[in-house]
Amino acid sequence: MSRVLRRPGARATGVAAVLAVGVGLALIVTTVDLPTFTGIDQVPLPGGADLGDHPYEITAEFGDVLSLAPQSSVKVNDVAVGRVTKISLAQGSWNAKVTMRVNGRIKLPANAYAHLEQSSLLGEKYIQLSPPAAGTAKGALADGDRIPLTRTNRNPEVEEVFGALSMLLNGGGINQLKTINTELNKALTGREPQVRSMLSRVNTLVTNLDDNKGDITDALDGVNRLSATLATRKQDVGTVLTKLSPGMKVLEKQRGSLMTMLSSLDTLSTVAVDTVNKSKADMVADLKALAPTLQALADSGQDLPDSLQVLLTYPFTDEVLRGVKGDYLNVYLDVTAVPGTQIIPPLEPAGSTPPAVAGSTAKKSGAALPLPLPSVTTPATEGSSR
Repeated sequence: MSRVLRRPGARATGVAAVLAVGVGLALIVTTVDLPTFTGIDQVPLPGGADLGDHPYEITAEFGDVLSLAPQSSVKVNDVAVGRVTKISLAQGSWNAKVTMRVNGRIKLPANAYAHLEQSSLLGEKYIQLSPPAAGTAKGALADGDRIPLTRTNRNPEVEEVFGALSMLLNGGGINQLKTINTELNKALTGREPQVRSMLSRVNTLVTNLDDNKGDITDALDGVNRLSATLATRKQDVGTVLTKLSPGMKVLEKQRGSLMTMLSSLDTLSTVAVDTVNKSKADMVADLKALAPTLQALADSGQDLPDSLQVLLTYPFTDEVLRGVKGDYLNVYLDVTAVPGTQIIPPLEPAGSTPPAVAGSTAKKSGAALPLPLPSVTTPATEGSSR
């Protein structure tokens, strides 16, 4: 049995090495700026981001953080400006809550976005902070702020991409593409002009639809308003439809009579058209023959209405009433006078003597003429009067 020879100082050297490692770990723990040391994952990675003297802490809610781990980088424009300090489950949901510490000199809008990205195909995960679109920035991101789920997302994993590609190649529609292409070639071969014309018409149709999209939108809005109005009057519409049923049944029973009536109307229309066609020449001739009569009536002008007024009062016209004395009509008649002349003498007060007409010796008739008497009166002119 052999004996192992040990140098006297070997054991002391080993103890010293263990003590040195312990002291080093203690120094590392004391330099960590976290409140408590809960594991090696809390130790900052070498070459990490400089947080500065006054870092601020923010949180972001993700639907899935994949393999993101604490101490991962937080970047702005691919420049490390902070690190992930904690990953936990959001309260009241199944989303992941990521806590980050960012250098206090980094200024971001309050509505900034947080994206989970990967440095390379097989590289580490990190959080990319980015401002919103130009002109939409609001406020400033400060300590304790939260980025909601609506402003976070993640890139697809390599495994997901290859899985989707495998499904497409093996169980997808790649095999049917050849069949579709072959059938399309068979359908279009020899019909290129027709297909080209169809595409041209489709282009015209789409262009017209695009030009009239405002009118189409207005029409759809009108239909929407009509639908809303009908919805509010659903009960009235139902009542109308219910009461319409008996009327439709009556029409159904009288369908034969309605058909007979429509057939008779068709026959009547045929006869009327034939009659008009045959009598067209005579009707045109009659209208031409009426032209002189209508022209004469037009030429009469105002005389025709005046004559109608006199006709309705015959034989007692307005002029005859001037000669009425009590119950008798006293007139002077002159057979030599021109018909249509005015009554002479004109109406004078009682007891006055009618004036004499120059060059005549008119005598007053002493005979009283009983009614009715024609209204033919003449003035006293030169010659004998009776």
